[in-house]
Amino acid sequence: MTATCVILDIGGVLEITPETGWVQRWEERLELPPGTVHERMRDVWQAGRVGSISEREVHEQVAARLGLDAPQVGAFMADLWTEYLGTPNEELIAYVRGLRGNCRLGILSNSFVGARERETALYHFDELVEQIVYSHEIGIEKPDPRAFEAACASLEAQPESCLFIDDVAANVEAAQAAGMQAHLFEDNARTIARIAAHLDSGPRVAGHVLLG
Repeated sequence: MTATCVILDIGGVLEITPETGWVQRWEERLELPPGTVHERMRDVWQAGRVGSISEREVHEQVAARLGLDAPQVGAFMADLWTEYLGTPNEELIAYVRGLRGNCRLGILSNSFVGARERETALYHFDELVEQIVYSHEIGIEKPDPRAFEAACASLEAQPESCLFIDDVAANVEAAQAAGMQAHLFEDNARTIARIAAHLDSGPRVAGHVLLG
């Protein structure tokens, strides 16, 4: 019998990530029209999300396309990562930590090159769950069905035994289309209740604590 599993998104779920306005501040500082940064960097951001560019290459492109010197590139990227990483959703993280040994736990995240190292250092997600599937490492983003297949495969779990939690409706719908159960994250209380209901309805992992 396949063990029940829970797979969570990071940004907007395990991390609280409100917009900080950093891009607008840089556009004002550089006297660029609104929207210029993302327009110039769009293909670089996309490449970073699927891992077809290195962090060093991202920095080189930021310098070239925005006319920044090395200290400015460092400050620009620091602002990017401050918004990207947000702050930890402590209540949900604590709840998920308490699930270890009762079900299989994973993460599926649309990410950016460099995310694993930073999130591991800050939040230790590698100790929270057994498997983390990052888009920049597998070269596939949600809502592509292959992203959900990769997450289930990483846990050796059948899609129907997995509950996927995300804050983007399109990703929730795609997970359901891939055969998973899915829940749109809106707040901790409803999400915790949905996870508890999922665990009550499925088989448990018995006899040992699962190691990440």
